[in-house]
Amino acid sequence: MSSGARYSLQEISDRLEIDDLLSRYTLAIDGKDFDALDEVFTPDATIDYTTSGGIKGQYPEVKAWLAKALSLFPMTQHLLGNRRVAVDGDAATSRTYFYNPMGAPKDGGGLHMFYVGGYYNDRLVRTADGWRITDRFEETAWMDGRPPANLEIPT
Repeated sequence: MSSGARYSLQEISDRLEIDDLLSRYTLAIDGKDFDALDEVFTPDATIDYTTSGGIKGQYPEVKAWLAKALSLFPMTQHLLGNRRVAVDGDAATSRTYFYNPMGAPKDGGGLHMFYVGGYYNDRLVRTADGWRITDRFEETAWMDGRPPANLEIPT
């Protein structure tokens, strides 16, 4: 779409639905409601969290890993920022900025905080149940602080 061009009602609807989908991802992750991710990703989606020390795999494997890995963090807060979305019929791509403070328990109480920023690079498809992510590459751009040295994140 050229600069200054107007969006069609379908383009507006698609963009709102994709925005909602991206927000549902963060709410599921931070709420530790990993079954809600079934309505975010396609069953055969490929997800790659390797730039942040995670795994790459098919959705069912990554969903199980997320449940184990994020159980170590009582506090996560994924915030989404700028988005670039391109819709082409029943397919779309998006690049979304994220900011993610995370807290791991400290010995004696409180949280050991660290912060991660980067981009979600997604390929999406329109399904009978709405837009879903079929491929995600999390591109970690920076980290401030580190998880506690004694914290072992499963791989």
